[in-house]
Amino acid sequence: MILTPLLKERIALLPDKPGVYQMKDSEGRIIYIGKAKNLKKRVSQYFLRPQTGKVAAMVAHIHDFDFIIVHSDKEAFILEMNLIKKFYPRYNIVMKDDSHYPYIALKKDDASLKIARKMDDKRYFYFGPFPRAKEAYKTIDLLNSLYPTRKCQTMGRRECLYYHLGQCLAPCTHKIDDDDFIKMREEIRSFLNGHVEEAIATLERKMKEASDEERYEDAQQYKNQLDSIRETVARQNVERKEDKIARDVLAIAEREGYRAISLLTYRNGVLLGKKSFVVPTFIDDGTEIAELMAEYYLEADKPREIVENIEGFADEFQPLYPEIKLIHPKEGRMLEMLDIALLNAQQALDSHFASARLNDDQLSLLEELGQLLKIKTPYRIELFDNSHLQGTNPVGALVVFVNGEPAKKMYRKFHLKEEVAGDDFHSMEEITYRRYKRLKEENSAFPDLILVDGGLTAVHACLNSLKKLELDLPLFGLYKNDHHQTEGIIDEKGNLYPLNRRSSLFFMLMRMQDEVHRFAISFHRSERSRSLRHSFLDDVSGLGVVRKEKIQKHYPTLESLKNASVEELSQFLPLKVAKDLKEKIASLSCQKAGLDG
Repeated sequence: MILTPLLKERIALLPDKPGVYQMKDSEGRIIYIGKAKNLKKRVSQYFLRPQTGKVAAMVAHIHDFDFIIVHSDKEAFILEMNLIKKFYPRYNIVMKDDSHYPYIALKKDDASLKIARKMDDKRYFYFGPFPRAKEAYKTIDLLNSLYPTRKCQTMGRRECLYYHLGQCLAPCTHKIDDDDFIKMREEIRSFLNGHVEEAIATLERKMKEASDEERYEDAQQYKNQLDSIRETVARQNVERKEDKIARDVLAIAEREGYRAISLLTYRNGVLLGKKSFVVPTFIDDGTEIAELMAEYYLEADKPREIVENIEGFADEFQPLYPEIKLIHPKEGRMLEMLDIALLNAQQALDSHFASARLNDDQLSLLEELGQLLKIKTPYRIELFDNSHLQGTNPVGALVVFVNGEPAKKMYRKFHLKEEVAGDDFHSMEEITYRRYKRLKEENSAFPDLILVDGGLTAVHACLNSLKKLELDLPLFGLYKNDHHQTEGIIDEKGNLYPLNRRSSLFFMLMRMQDEVHRFAISFHRSERSRSLRHSFLDDVSGLGVVRKEKIQKHYPTLESLKNASVEELSQFLPLKVAKDLKEKIASLSCQKAGLDG
């Protein structure tokens, strides 16, 4: 590329220090953010060396750049991640993973049990992870039946049903000796670590006593518990090999400008699962992979070891996570594990090239969309929808897509006035006015494109809002045909932009439309459910604000509240109030049955 005087001046000012750099286009938008151990060396390479592929495309759009000096490479990494999450630059690759394997968490002070997805609370001991949440819940149910653990979420004022069944020590009303808690806690820890001999011996003794006394139902219950323990132990014996190390195995495969990253997760000698990510190749050495994996481990469970054979990976990754040991096998079992990861990476790449590659061509699709609508490439798109049922509980929803990907932290929900329920025009006008009035007041960035669902009517509603706010933003709607199928895009003048229903652009827009529908409907359902609960809870004597909140917390859906017994409800409600509540629920069910009939 030909260096402009501005870029020459910027390059000359680059220091030989670690930091973060921000590449900007001619409109001042940040298009790429990177970190460097040496800013002068790293940034100047973009302009002083010949580039190809995506790097060349990015460099061609650079009009200016800025940088921030920091003290260390780790500080640069943290700053880089924070800035990427803030600005969503279009050339940055973000490797997201929201899944976390379940752990059983044992509270240290009261020996209560729960499922946890992260090991970040020092008040608990953690056991696992478990390949499936179902197994973890089943183990907790077993332990709760074997030991008098605390079952209630909140402390009540009197003993609950579990206490009377001998399954809880009732710390809510009884002072429990610390030694009793510690003894129970250590027994549970021992059980979860695979030492179940004492529990089995106790249950076998109780089962024999019950059988001798002809308490056959109790004997059967003890037998069921024994079967559950033996099933759990058998599974653990298969899964708990001699290798107790938390280990990830990392391999890559590359083809035609794309790179597949395959990650195998081993915990306690068990292969819990595989994750594969296919990303465009932006930097040719191990730097990019190291940065992607460093970002991944900000949220994911960190292993004690990573097995890999990626050139240049260790130099970049190890300073960021010195506590993780990197292993480069040459032979043996770990090399076999690495071969399996490589096969999965190659398979991911094959599947990627066999598909439409929609997720990877999104930037070019956004450029295509901008050309179709004769606007600048819409890297940030905001979509609106509203939802109601027969004029009740009207709500609005906004979803945001940046670089073609959903930016869920930027989603917004809107409660609407009952008087606009069923009035799609004024509902859309209200939510778009509130959205852009706030952005204007906060001097925040506006979207490159606004899309509304509802055809020309919805476009004019949003246009009214923008005119009131004296804003001129690219605004279009999605219109449907006579069969209520989305057919294309419409502008404020009624001009139509039909879309090929088999095109990648159409599928990308449908994915966005489906997302805003999903978000709006799920919000409306939750509001309708909450409204229904509150409406009949108001009629139950003895239910104040605090007790209603407890019901909401313990029974988030109306169906779960219907299934609750009086005994369960009386754990945190007076018995009379619990009975009145059940009677009210029963009357509602009868009314609904009458309507259905």
